[in-house]
Parts: sequence; C-alpha cells; structure tokens
Amino acid sequence: MTRHTAEDEWDDEDEADGGFDEGDDTVPCPYCRRLIHEDSERCPYCERYMSAEDAPGRKPWWIVAGAAVCLLIVLGWLLSG
Repeated sequence: MTRHTAEDEWDDEDEADGGFDEGDDTVPCPYCRRLIHEDSERCPYCERYMSAEDAPGRKPWWIVAGAAVCLLIVLGWLLSG
C-alpha cells in the first residue's frame, strides 16, 4: 500500500496547472484554460494555435480546384484512349 504525503498532494496540484511555478511567465490558454508559457505559438494540451498568424496557412481554393480540373482532364484522356 502506498502512503501519500503532503508533498505528494503538492505534486498533484503542480501537475494540474501544467507544472509551472507562480513566477513563470504563463497565461491561460484561451481555448482549454490550462496554463501555458506566454510566448507559446500553440497550446501543448489542446494543440490549438494562439492566433491566426501562428496557424499554418491553408492553400487557396483556386489551387485545389485547378489540381482537381487537371486530374479530371488526365482521367478523361486516359479513359478515351
């Protein structure tokens, strides 16, 4: 049987807030509310980006549409031959 001490309880509380000390530069994540480093680009817990500038960009719709049209043209050429 394991015996729990006051120090064990402190460790559990420390883990609950991400293991950061009060003196660390931490802020709550705007999505999951867990403490993260102030200059983090992404939350290590919910893995969401802190701002739109940090998030990777999506490909413009016209590139995806152009690739789909090219594939359809090649497919039609292969099936007609």
